[in-house]
Amino acid sequence: MEDWVQRALARWPNVPALFGWLGLDRRGRWLIKGEPITRPQIIDTINRNYASDEHGRWFFQNGPQRGYVALHYAPLVLAASGTDGADLCSHTGERVSRIDAVFLDEEGSLLLSTDLGPGLLADSELAWALARLQTDDGPVTEEALAAALACPSGSHTALKFTHAGISTSLRRLDQASAPGHLGFVREPQPDPAAETTCGSVNAPSTH
Repeated sequence: MEDWVQRALARWPNVPALFGWLGLDRRGRWLIKGEPITRPQIIDTINRNYASDEHGRWFFQNGPQRGYVALHYAPLVLAASGTDGADLCSHTGERVSRIDAVFLDEEGSLLLSTDLGPGLLADSELAWALARLQTDDGPVTEEALAAALACPSGSHTALKFTHAGISTSLRRLDQASAPGHLGFVREPQPDPAAETTCGSVNAPSTH
């Protein structure tokens, strides 16, 4: 969190949290009331002040007010960067330094558990991902990918994902099971014992 956010929190510690305004889509775009936020300054501010609470709800800390984010899929959207796609970065611009687990959902999307948090590999990175999938016999084939997709959710597949010289066994995980397995919430809701939904807010302009 930035210093100005910390100062605002210290000065106004009990501002009610905001729900139902902010979202993050599968392309890594920030949304306000379902519409993409387009102003670079606002996007950069959200990126720098984005985090999760102890319940796995992700939020933007806007000064003293916490705005919880509805996730279309995962808290982070990941894409390759750097020379020859050697690096993997989140939609917030942070570099992934560690991949703990890799999952394949029922539609063929990859979900990674990283040091930054759970991240969906962007749909635009399909070719990058396929080049890093393999079996014990060599590069992945259509038959091996189909077999992996047919595995039940929660089971290991015969595929491995290799990045930065480290191979990780690929597991199947249905989209609906991902939040519970990886500890995040797609549709944050207020805690009635501690929070009150704020009825009005000075929402940032999206243009």
